[in-house]
Amino acid sequence: MNTNEQTSEQMQVIIVGAGPVGLLAAIELTLGGARVLVLERLAEPSKVMKALGIGPLGSEVLQRRGMRPAIAEVEARAFAAMQSFAQQPGAQVRGRESKFSGHFAGLPLIRKDAQREPHRRPGPVDQHSIEAMLAERVQALGIEVRRGCEVTSVVQQDDSVDVGWRSATGAGQLRCRWLIACDGGRSSIRKMAGFDFPGTPPSSTFYQAEVEIDHPEHLLPLGWNRTSTGVFSYGPSAHPQSRRLFMLDFSGTPENREAPVTQEEIESVLRRISGMDVRVKGLGSASRWTDNTRLAATYRQGRVLLAGDAAHIHTPFGGQGLSLGLVDAANLGWKLAAVLRGDMPDSLLDTYTAERRPVAQAVLANTLAQVAIMRPDPQAGAMRELIAELMQFDDVNRRIGEMMSGLSTRYDLGSTHDAVGRLIGDRPIGHVEAGVTLYDVMQDGKAVFLDASVGSAASRLVAASTQQVRCVAVDSGPSLLIRPDACIAWAAEGDSIDGLEQALRHWFAPGARAAQ
Repeated sequence: MNTNEQTSEQMQVIIVGAGPVGLLAAIELTLGGARVLVLERLAEPSKVMKALGIGPLGSEVLQRRGMRPAIAEVEARAFAAMQSFAQQPGAQVRGRESKFSGHFAGLPLIRKDAQREPHRRPGPVDQHSIEAMLAERVQALGIEVRRGCEVTSVVQQDDSVDVGWRSATGAGQLRCRWLIACDGGRSSIRKMAGFDFPGTPPSSTFYQAEVEIDHPEHLLPLGWNRTSTGVFSYGPSAHPQSRRLFMLDFSGTPENREAPVTQEEIESVLRRISGMDVRVKGLGSASRWTDNTRLAATYRQGRVLLAGDAAHIHTPFGGQGLSLGLVDAANLGWKLAAVLRGDMPDSLLDTYTAERRPVAQAVLANTLAQVAIMRPDPQAGAMRELIAELMQFDDVNRRIGEMMSGLSTRYDLGSTHDAVGRLIGDRPIGHVEAGVTLYDVMQDGKAVFLDASVGSAASRLVAASTQQVRCVAVDSGPSLLIRPDACIAWAAEGDSIDGLEQALRHWFAPGARAAQ
């Protein structure tokens, strides 16, 4: 759009932010039949180093949308780089065959053999690669993304939202039925829409950078190193001559968070925290942030919704933030699409906050706890040693592992069946082409009913209730009603259909044609 005059367009959904969360939300809505426009302030994707891995739930969201081969390719490159790095003197890097699969506060003690589902694991898939995968799918679906377009105003009406914008070529106004803020932790949409964003103020500074160091051997051993002034860790990066450096500085917060991170700043902090006589010879991508921890009081205010960092910010320990945001988008996308189709009333969107906010609340709590036991004081050290001892017990190890991976997530759907409310992993399914898995049949964004009843009797009830659920006969139970976001909405053993009709009506039944 090239104009200096006010213009007005009507859209169903406008998404602000073309990061992973915004792009996935656009994909989910489009698969559900919605017309979507994405607005992004930046003219080009950011090159700043961001998340270097993804948790199992985030990875599974992408797999359900056809990105399994791309994920495998990025992981293979990452593991190859790790193996190459491991050949250097003094380097010890845990690869695919390691018995460990994560850390808590830099304690790399989460064991695979203590986990219920060890195959559902985090992976070394960086955020830039994820953005590229999602952008490719967005383009294939014909979703419009307008870059270099900044939102300047948000005004809610009873049945719409007016969105003011400006770009290098002009300014104008758009009208949409729903607006989704995916514009990060400093979300301008959240502020303009008046969301309450309480939390705890920052007390420390974190750094992540690609660096060339004159004597990297002085920083051994690899992994997390806690000193009397902070924490540092370094390992392989995408560039053979560089190292990925992570530092946690407990001396306070930066005077100016907006100031560029300089080579001199990184070197000064590294020398102080490590206590080593090392010099930074070169600096690539670098970022700085704090332990500011906040959570929106609600994820929906009228016709404006929040997702990802716009709804919650926390420290990055364990790489939980990216997956948290992607699962937000998966939870919201199919629900808003159902509302826009007229299949469901907009009260369905209230379940978005009800389900996702407690998950974020738990992540914020565990990241605060991790910061607490990484502090360089004797009390924190004593608690850290106690946690390390407790993690030797399988039950504790499993609890912390599932907390960090997100696999402990269970939405309260009012069922006593343990499976209901959980996010299901991929699995082979019977009565279809050999080698086909559950995620293979979820690619188009529809819900799935796995029917283990004799003669597929339960499937007839499902088919009579909605066209938004694909029925698949399976060889063994339980029978499962699985939402598009992989949440198990109903489960029963044998031929029982108790509660199935109610679950279908609650999540999928058409006919609630309120004006949207």
